[in-house]
Amino acid sequence: MALKEGHLRYFVTVAEEGQITIAAEKLHLTQPALSQAIAELEDDLDLRLFERHARGVRLTHAGGVFLEKARAALTATEDILLTAEALARIDRRVITCGYLGLEPALTNPELIEAFAHEHAGVEIVAEELPYPSLPTASWLRGVDVAICSNPASDPNVAWQPLHGEQRVVMAPKRHRLAQRESLSVADVLDETFLGFHRSIDPAWAGFWSLDDHRGGPAPRAFGHAINAQERFGALATGRGISVVPACHAAVIVEILRGVVAIPLSDAAPAILTLVARKDHESPLVRALFATARKLTPRAAALSLLPND
Repeated sequence: MALKEGHLRYFVTVAEEGQITIAAEKLHLTQPALSQAIAELEDDLDLRLFERHARGVRLTHAGGVFLEKARAALTATEDILLTAEALARIDRRVITCGYLGLEPALTNPELIEAFAHEHAGVEIVAEELPYPSLPTASWLRGVDVAICSNPASDPNVAWQPLHGEQRVVMAPKRHRLAQRESLSVADVLDETFLGFHRSIDPAWAGFWSLDDHRGGPAPRAFGHAINAQERFGALATGRGISVVPACHAAVIVEILRGVVAIPLSDAAPAILTLVARKDHESPLVRALFATARKLTPRAAALSLLPND
């Protein structure tokens, strides 16, 4: 029996979303095309994978067992391809550096410039990532390294703190607090914050709603952003406030003219961190980490993360 990888991916997406309509939108397919693909998979397997109900679909017992194996098969296939791509980049002397919203050349120009000076023949290619999901190692699968604020600890990930950044409130110019020169955490804890998609690491997402100071989620949230572009769009609507690192705020106010940036005087800093999967052995990545350590010998003192 030959199973199509695409059909396995469709099956996993439908199982995770619980609705054909939502899964089809996520996969950029029409609903009839996705339904037909699932029907073909069930015919090929001679197995009923889903039960239909008024609100969508649910896995059968057999479907639940098959889901675990399908995920493993897709992961193994993707790992093979990603490993081949990473090895090819080493040959080409290229590093892919993931980022969230703003490229490393804007948030960490010293690192990029110092590495270019030390390794003139190596190219750093920036690649925007969706917001972090768990585990961190899985989120990093498609890149060699990434720069992220306060990444979740993961034994399979090496990291190097780069520098601390003050947290800044981004608010619409018409917001009642917009004229303030600075704010305290207490001033904004009860405000409406921009929300994140449920797939995002909840601790990471909560950091940008000040959950670490409040002790729990914001009382009100608007939107379900999965990446920085969606969050910028939500911010532009003026339906809520957001907290960002100061280095991001300086650029955002130039892009979104309808918002202001207000420093938070007493919030714990965000720690911008260089992270990479430990199983992606690369002399180029090791060289980038070495440059980061030379530039930021005291940065580890800013971070609660263990040493790599």
